[in-house]
Amino acid sequence: MSDFHTISQDSYGASSAVARNRVLRNTYWLLAISMIPTVMGAAIGVYTGVAQAMMASPGMTLIVFMVGAFGLMFAIEKNKENSMGVALLLLFTFFMGLMLSRLIGFVLGFGNGAQLIMAAFGGTAVVFGAMATLATTIKRDLSGMGKFLFMGAVILMIAAIGNMFLHLPALTLTIMVLAIVIFSAFMLFDLQRVVNGGETNYISATLAIYLDVYNVFSNLLALLGIFGGSNRD
Repeated sequence: MSDFHTISQDSYGASSAVARNRVLRNTYWLLAISMIPTVMGAAIGVYTGVAQAMMASPGMTLIVFMVGAFGLMFAIEKNKENSMGVALLLLFTFFMGLMLSRLIGFVLGFGNGAQLIMAAFGGTAVVFGAMATLATTIKRDLSGMGKFLFMGAVILMIAAIGNMFLHLPALTLTIMVLAIVIFSAFMLFDLQRVVNGGETNYISATLAIYLDVYNVFSNLLALLGIFGGSNRD
C-alpha cells in the first residue's frame, strides 16, 4: 500500500509539473504573439493622426482608455476558458497599442526618437528576463505581495489622474519611477504564480503579464523621452 501511495504521489507531482509547464509555455507564446497587434495599433495610431487627436483631447482620451481597457479586460476574463478569450486578448493588445501611439508619436518627435524606443524595448526585455529568472529560482512564496502591489497600483492610478489637472513635473517623474518598480515587482509576482501553479489559465496569465510589460515599457519610454530626447537639427 505504501508503495502504491508513493507511486500515486509521484504521478500526481509529474502531471502537475507537466500542466504548469504547459501553462507557462502557452503564456509565453501568447505574450509574444500579443506584441504584434500592439505594434500594429501603435503604428496605425501614429500614421493616421489618432495620436495627434489624443494629444489634443487628453480628457476624452482618458475616458476612452478607461472604458475600452476595463471593458475588454472584463470580457477577456468572462471568456478565458474558450477561444474567444484569445481573440479578445489580441483585440485588447491592439487597443493598448493604439493608446500607446500618443506616447510613441511624442517620442518620435525627437531627433533620436527611434533609438529611445529601442532602448525602452531593450530595457523592458532585460527587466522581463530578470523577473522570469527570479520567478523560477526564488523558493519563497511571493503570493503575499499581491495585495500590497494592487494597493500601490491603485494609488499610482489616482495620482496619475490627479496630476492631469495639477501638472506637477516632480510628481510626474515620481509616478513614472514608482510605476516601473511596482510593475516590475508585479511581473515577478505574476510569473511566479504561473511557475508555481497558482495561475492555471494561460489567457489570464498572459493578460496580467502583458499589463506588467506594457506599464514598464511605457513609463521607461516616457522617462527616456524626458531625459534623453534630443531636438531635430
